[in-house]
Amino acid sequence: MLLSAVIIEDERKGLVNLTQMLSLHCPDVQVVGDADSVASGVELLQRDDLKPDVAFLDINLGDGKVFQLLERIQPVDFDIIFVTAYDRFAMKACAYSSIGYILKPIDPDLLVEAVSRIRPRKEARTDERLEVLQQYQEHPNTFTKMGFGGVDGVEFAEMRDIIRFEAEDNYTHVHLRGGQRITVAKTIKYYEDLLTPFNFYRVHKRHVINMNYMKKFVKGEGGYLIMDDDKHIEVSRRRRSAFMMQLRLLQEL
Repeated sequence: MLLSAVIIEDERKGLVNLTQMLSLHCPDVQVVGDADSVASGVELLQRDDLKPDVAFLDINLGDGKVFQLLERIQPVDFDIIFVTAYDRFAMKACAYSSIGYILKPIDPDLLVEAVSRIRPRKEARTDERLEVLQQYQEHPNTFTKMGFGGVDGVEFAEMRDIIRFEAEDNYTHVHLRGGQRITVAKTIKYYEDLLTPFNFYRVHKRHVINMNYMKKFVKGEGGYLIMDDDKHIEVSRRRRSAFMMQLRLLQEL
């Protein structure tokens, strides 16, 4: 499937480099327009004859942040891949909102991977993903919703509804209250790193749990947790000592 793309990048060298890399490594992507500022980007994306499938966006432009541009384009019905220098905060915001990003200098393999995750316009739900991203940027410690790039498109879940994550090869099943399940093409290590600050804990190589949903810990040789949904989750011997320390810390709160 041929994808049309625009690039908004204020450094000429960066624009030329990304255009050439897309031509070389992603032949299904056709660059149909480019801009170098918030103002020219708005003008480009408001053209009636231009309906891109994806926009590659540098976050920091000469006349402002690219988010100022996105606020002026309604609706944002194309997919987005941010192209940025290393920025841990921006990367976290993209991860929580299931928005793609590529770090400069661009790695060809990571570019190909990001392009492979581009969603068709009708399935992109970019406005909702941008809402989650903005929520995290404004309130990183209290944001309430996450986006998941599932096998059937982008799905959203409230943080408080996530009971646990379960690994299966390179996929992760997200188990929610009410029995709903989302399957995501990411490893469980990804979610362990992402959600540890929010009271999630990895108790086993296959399981990351929301500690708010623990009902009982059964001690013994084969120690395991009983969750609020009555699922029994094994606590691995290697992780048990650290987990017990985490339980003691919770009891002291």
